Amino acid sequence: MCNYKYICKLHPIKTKIMRMLKNKIKLTFSILLIVTVIGCNTKDKNKESTKNTQKAPSQNVLSAVIDSINSEINNGDYGLIDRFMVIQNNELLADYKYDQDYKTIVQKYDTTNHQYNFNNTDWHPYYKKSELHTLQSVTKSITSILLGIALDLNEDYNVSNKAMPLLNGYDADFQDKRKQNISIEDLLTMRSGLQWNEETDHNDHTNDCFLLEASDNWIEYVLSKPMDTMPGTKFVYNGGGTVLLGKIIRTITGKRIDKWAEEKLFEPLGITDYYWKETPDGEIDTEGGLYLKAEDLVKIGSLFLNKGKWDGKQIVSENWVATSTSPLLKNVKPHWKSVTGYGYQWWVPEYTDNGKTNIYSANGYGGQYLMITPEHNLIIVFNGWNINAEPEKSTYRVLQDRIIPALKHK
Repeated sequence: MCNYKYICKLHPIKTKIMRMLKNKIKLTFSILLIVTVIGCNTKDKNKESTKNTQKAPSQNVLSAVIDSINSEINNGDYGLIDRFMVIQNNELLADYKYDQDYKTIVQKYDTTNHQYNFNNTDWHPYYKKSELHTLQSVTKSITSILLGIALDLNEDYNVSNKAMPLLNGYDADFQDKRKQNISIEDLLTMRSGLQWNEETDHNDHTNDCFLLEASDNWIEYVLSKPMDTMPGTKFVYNGGGTVLLGKIIRTITGKRIDKWAEEKLFEPLGITDYYWKETPDGEIDTEGGLYLKAEDLVKIGSLFLNKGKWDGKQIVSENWVATSTSPLLKNVKPHWKSVTGYGYQWWVPEYTDNGKTNIYSANGYGGQYLMITPEHNLIIVFNGWNINAEPEKSTYRVLQDRIIPALKHK
């Protein structure tokens, strides 16, 4: 079973009126905060440009669109949303918190006595009523960053390395030669070839993610899965592969991923408040177990917008950032409304015919989104918890359908 430490920082918003007042106060305060948070990456010319209080017509249109989205969230059109942030050119354009009474809302669904019950409000979506929010599969994108740092610092390893020699000591069947040929890159791009079902509802007891999280040894569960296809040939969304990546990071660095993250990513970015979920076998849940504050998720976005640099220091290589966010695989979700690519644990919701990335994102179950468009130097963060009902509108489409058209308005 997972053991959780208590972090007792209570959510202060109590009423709708209080929320409205706090949003305005918070927006003013957060502009100052963002200067501290990502100002180290802001050039003097950007600072000068923000002194001009006269907004361009396109900025006025964007402000109106943001206000409209905020109103629709308050109206419930986007379901259960608790945070909405927009940052452009290192300037905070919007930061809204929404008070959701999750305990009352989801308690009727809380019927499963399971350590990873997603309707257990003791730890979802906020960790122990703190400001730490579940990231779910956004965790995968951060795991990819941490692997990139490990490979940057260890010349003996690269994405072409076979995965199985880095996963010794487990009671699993390695007789199938196809399994022995799985590379690190195959795991990164969800093309391991392992038989895996994660496309059904998470509470479906045949869902491999449900079964993984119910098991006592996550890595052995993944390694025990039979092969379905040749490695590197077919995209199948597989959180188990990301669990293996977490263990591979430990093999390469000699450190469990939470310690590696603290040393090589969180501490350099000034992220001091976070939580990783520990698995029953003493490893870390690298497929969905990280909790961060929304402000700190913005730092991850800023790091990538600056091509892996933070405060003048290269945290992860520019090449890793570019490759991770490129559509290495194209149209991986044909049934989605937009043509979507996939990189190294990052989604690419929009790209050109020649493979140039227009938008890339880290996506998490329930409505966790870190969305970035380099052309407009813009970051959007959404946190929410839409797991029991599909809302009328999707926050995943906000950037493409609402924000970018406003930015292009003339």
